Amino acid sequence: MLNKILASIHHQLLKKEKTVAVAESCSGGQLSNLLTSLPGSSNYFILGVVTYSNESKQKILNIPAKTITKYGAVSRQVAILMAKNVRKKTGADFGISITGIAGPTGATTTKPVGTVFIALASKNKTLCRLFLLPGQREVIRNKSVGEALRLLYAQI
Repeated sequence: MLNKILASIHHQLLKKEKTVAVAESCSGGQLSNLLTSLPGSSNYFILGVVTYSNESKQKILNIPAKTITKYGAVSRQVAILMAKNVRKKTGADFGISITGIAGPTGATTTKPVGTVFIALASKNKTLCRLFLLPGQREVIRNKSVGEALRLLYAQI
């Protein structure tokens, strides 16, 4: 199923001459890996960064420390800024971000393991979705990437 979505994304980005930049946290680069897996992806894939730590989110993506402190690194606010800022920094048509808690540690009472925010920013529109994904660490990471691909596919 993901291969079909990925192939469709690949085709549409090439056809429409659109570009993508990615900012990942809990997915650890898996989205970037998939988006660059097909020949010709260099025509649309600009950049993928893994900003795993709060410090890297601040330094590389210009996420204000006060935003992370107030809402947490795993939040709608941070996911949106990650997507917007990676798009702005690269000039891409689409910026995509993933931030979440893949576990088994890191959960809080309000953000259990499997809490993932995925954002997509374009010039005129920004979307952010909250997912509560069941499963172990690798399952959550893989599902996060799948959901990010579905979100991108729906917006191309």
